[in-house]
Amino acid sequence: MSQTVDRALSILPLLAEGPADLGQVADRLGVHKSTALRLLRTLHEHGLVYRQSDQRYRLGARLFALAQEAMENLDIREIAHPHLVRLNEKCGHTVHLAVHEEGEVLYIDKVDSRYPVRMYSRIGKPVAITVAAVAKLLLADLPEPERRALAEKLDYPLYTPRSTPNAAAFLRELATVREQGWAADLGGHEESINCVAAPVRGADGRVVAAMSVSAPNVVVSAEELLTLLPLVRRTADAISGEYSGRTPVKDTV
Repeated sequence: MSQTVDRALSILPLLAEGPADLGQVADRLGVHKSTALRLLRTLHEHGLVYRQSDQRYRLGARLFALAQEAMENLDIREIAHPHLVRLNEKCGHTVHLAVHEEGEVLYIDKVDSRYPVRMYSRIGKPVAITVAAVAKLLLADLPEPERRALAEKLDYPLYTPRSTPNAAAFLRELATVREQGWAADLGGHEESINCVAAPVRGADGRVVAAMSVSAPNVVVSAEELLTLLPLVRRTADAISGEYSGRTPVKDTV
């Protein structure tokens, strides 16, 4: 039975490459055409494959519907939270998770620092979109026309001398973030607070959330905080793997 299931499931990635006829499926699986036909018929009955008029098979609409339903029912906060807690236990600093919704970047989870000096951020509160590291990651992933249109309509408050001053500078920073795959806010919102962030990606590679580690200068310097970047990125990659179903659940730190 397990071999039959394995063979049937092996047909799906084959058809993801494009329509294939019975002979091609049988050859790829290394089985007789009669065996391949039985597997294809079973998948067809469940709507997972579809037989075209030219007798070739392609992926069925039911497969896409199931994938969409599964994605809609995924809770990125629920998946990410244990990873955020483990990261916080390892480094001791404040850990955030944020998403981009309806033109705002919002914190949807937070694990507080174990140090006496803490950040006043709140779950559900919008971030300072032109300076926050999580915002830069989420906006950098937008298509170029959307990035440009958004940058041009934003206000650019100068929270500190390190704040992003205008749309041109913001677009340059987003381009850098997009290329390097991580972001930082080193005193751009509050001079005494630094932050490093990494993206959480879905199965299609798009950024679905961003997570960060933040700390005040009195606890750790900006240079010391940046040394945590590999740890932050590994955590984000682990969340991405679990969210997209690419990797098994395992400890990240």
